[in-house]
Amino acid sequence: MYELHQVSDHCYFIQSPAKIGLVQINDKEVILIDSGNDQEAGRKVRKLLDAKGWTLKAIYNTHSNADHIGGNKYLHTQTNCDIYAPGIEQAFTAFPLLEPSFLYGGYPPKELRHKFLMAKPSPAKLLSQKSLPEQLELIPLPGHFFDMVGFKTDEQIIYLADCLSSKETLAKYQIGFIYDVAAYLDTLEKVKTLKAKLFIPAHAAPTDNIEELAQYNIDQVNKIADHIVELCQTPKTFETLLGQLFTDYDLIMNFEQYALVGSTVRSYLSWLQACGRIQAAFENNQLLYRTI
Repeated sequence: MYELHQVSDHCYFIQSPAKIGLVQINDKEVILIDSGNDQEAGRKVRKLLDAKGWTLKAIYNTHSNADHIGGNKYLHTQTNCDIYAPGIEQAFTAFPLLEPSFLYGGYPPKELRHKFLMAKPSPAKLLSQKSLPEQLELIPLPGHFFDMVGFKTDEQIIYLADCLSSKETLAKYQIGFIYDVAAYLDTLEKVKTLKAKLFIPAHAAPTDNIEELAQYNIDQVNKIADHIVELCQTPKTFETLLGQLFTDYDLIMNFEQYALVGSTVRSYLSWLQACGRIQAAFENNQLLYRTI
C-alpha cells in the first residue's frame, strides 16, 4: 500500500484505498490528484515525495469525500501547497461537517463524526480549468457526488475519481454510493466514449479500456432500480424499503451504512419518481412509495 506506480513519462498513481494521482509538472514540482483518507496517508505521501526530491505545488481534489481529502490538511501544513476543489465540493472541503450532516439529514450522531466521513478542514480554493497547470484538462464527472471531476493529462492518462467501481467492490457492497442517479448514468455514458492510453479509477484497477466496466456499473444501477420498483409494488415507507434492501443484499445495518446506503436509496427514489416509475404519497402521516 502507498507504492508509487509510474504509468507514463510524467504521470503516476499512488496505490491506496482511494488511488492518488500524481503528475510531475517540471523537474522538481509535482501536483497530487486527491490526498488519501487521513493524516497518516498524508505522511506516507510526503515520504514518497521526499524520497524523489519533489516539491508538492498543489492538490487538486476530485471531490470532497473524506477518503479523497483526508491528507489535505497535513500536506498543506507541511508544504504550504495550494488546495483546489470543484463547485460545492469546495465548501465540503473547507467545512467537512457538511458531509455527515448531508448523509444523515440532520446534525450527525457521534457514530458518523469520524475520519471516514469527516476529514480535517482544509483551505480549498475554487477549482477551474484556469487553476490547472497546462498539462491537465478538467473533466466534469457529476453523479457520485455533487460536482465531482476527473483529469486528463497531456500524456493521455485519465484519472476518473469515483465515477465507477470494480466488479469486486460492487459484488461486496451491491449498492454503491450515488448522489444523483441521472447525472451518474449520464457520466458513465460519457466515460464509455472517452479515449486515453490509460484510465485510472480510484476504486478499480487501471485499464486501457474502460467501456466494459462503465457498462457493468450502468447495469448494476439499473438492477438496483428494478429491484426497488419491484419491492414498491406493495406500498412501503422508506425505512421498510431500506430494511428490505439490506436483507435482500445481505448487508449489515450500522450508522455508517444506514447513512451511506440510505442516502443513495433516497436518490434512487427521487430518480424513479422523476422517471414516472414510482409515486410518493402521504397516508396516515406516513410517506409511502408505490410502483405506478
